[in-house]
Amino acid sequence: MSKLQDKTPAYWYGDAAVPWHARLLAGLYASVVSLRRKLFRKGILRSHKLPVPVIVIGNVSVGGTGKTPLTIAVVQRLRDAGWKPGVASRGYGRSDESSAAWVEADTPPALGGDEPILIARRAGVPVRVDRSRSAAARELIAAGCDVVVCDDGLQHYRLRRDVEIEVIDGRRRYGNGRLLPAGPLREPPERGAECDFRVVNGGDASFGEWSMQLHADRAVPMRGGRSRPLASFGGHRVHAVAGIGNPQRFFEMLRSLAIGVVPHAFADHHRYVAADFEFGSELPVLMTEKDAVKCAAFANEWHYSVPVTAELPEAFWVALLEKLGKR
Repeated sequence: MSKLQDKTPAYWYGDAAVPWHARLLAGLYASVVSLRRKLFRKGILRSHKLPVPVIVIGNVSVGGTGKTPLTIAVVQRLRDAGWKPGVASRGYGRSDESSAAWVEADTPPALGGDEPILIARRAGVPVRVDRSRSAAARELIAAGCDVVVCDDGLQHYRLRRDVEIEVIDGRRRYGNGRLLPAGPLREPPERGAECDFRVVNGGDASFGEWSMQLHADRAVPMRGGRSRPLASFGGHRVHAVAGIGNPQRFFEMLRSLAIGVVPHAFADHHRYVAADFEFGSELPVLMTEKDAVKCAAFANEWHYSVPVTAELPEAFWVALLEKLGKR
């Protein structure tokens, strides 16, 4: 296992007792969250309305839930339907998150952020990173986009939105149901009920929720060449690398294909260096596509990227496009 472990407190998703100081801080956090929402509702803090539809994809809980694969899928569907989408993102993990920039497929990760670069590569649409998503959205509109998709930003109330999509981890859900830092929630659980769509990644979707599955069937050599079926690694040991919000999801996906996983979990948005891959054994290295974005400079013939595709019921796409049409 990697030296960098998942720092998620055991009590977030388990039965361990929540420390008293975490409960105290959660109460203070709840007060701040409630006050902030009231100020926006009363207009004391202003939100900006844009002349084009805005779709926000985010979550109530912290950590990886599958927002970026869904963002890519939404953008692709919008293009197929004749829209000209652009993606606004804060670009977490950039060396200077206070700056604004256009992100291309070949933008250095330190400048563009791993998720925006991945979106630019997979979706092929304009991507703008900015601490202010409102400012990023205005730049996208000026560039010719007629719909703005925000990767994350459910709590960024300065930008008024037409459609909210909450993404939920189907296994972990809301954990212990407590607010940070006593639990994994950024806002109270009932916040999710306010969203137009609730998408559940894996697990069982309840009434009013939409099921999403992340499908992976190939491994792409990072030094170039033809991809190979992911299932071809079945029965063999590999080093599995994941620096995402929920690394276990990636490891479990590989294990479901009978792949012998030697797991290496890194912090979300980790900035990799070559030394991170000194595992002491020469096995194939499978990593998430998001991690691969940052490892191209020192990848060798043993390194593979594993892309995933978000799959949702056709009825979801019909409902989403209908919602945009009723704006």
